[in-house]
Amino acid sequence: MKKNVLILGASSEIGLATTRLFLKNKWSVYAHYNKNKKELEKIQFENQMLHLLKCNFENLSETNKFIKKIYIKQICSFVNLASYMDNKSYKESSSASLIKALMVNTITPIQIQKKLLPFMIKINFGRILNVSSIGVKYGGGEFTYNYSFSKQALEYIPAYLRNLTNKNILTNVLRVGVLDIKREKKIKEKNMNKRIKLIPIKRAAKASEVAETIFNLSSEKNTYIANEKITIAGGE
Repeated sequence: MKKNVLILGASSEIGLATTRLFLKNKWSVYAHYNKNKKELEKIQFENQMLHLLKCNFENLSETNKFIKKIYIKQICSFVNLASYMDNKSYKESSSASLIKALMVNTITPIQIQKKLLPFMIKINFGRILNVSSIGVKYGGGEFTYNYSFSKQALEYIPAYLRNLTNKNILTNVLRVGVLDIKREKKIKEKNMNKRIKLIPIKRAAKASEVAETIFNLSSEKNTYIANEKITIAGGE
């Protein structure tokens, strides 16, 4: 079996850590990004098993071309880290802003994984992991309505996918908690410290810790975990 993984949102800190881990374990990585490719190019310079794929999922025409292109790749593992957040509150949200979040975070990843399934069924092996947020558990934050709504929708595992476990295709959802990454460090230190106090372990997760969990669930290491919503959030 050719070990090929498609990672959506690979340019994020978790995406980069996940990409490195798959490469370290001799997987060929197809890494999707939208704008930021600098760090991915550095990794690619050192490891030619990394293939970069650019696409803006807000652009329907570009997305359709991306889906057609990825269809011919022999992908047996799919990691969805696509993450669009517009900081809209429930009151500020509009139909347009909600649809935008759903297109990037939910609808496009679902369409992609559907295209990958025939090959997974053919080789009797597939791993699908959609990465969600601990915020879904609490109804989202004040300014993450569209993001949380789209992630909630992403957590739905249809009966069709559940029944593919007998084809060795294992689908799971990973809810990720507060992260020790640059994006979240932009939050005022006082607010972040307050948030961390709510975590039983009393610290945010490292990108490498989350990447390890992602790899374990979406590689050949996972032989029995399927149709689960798993949380990595320090005990929350």
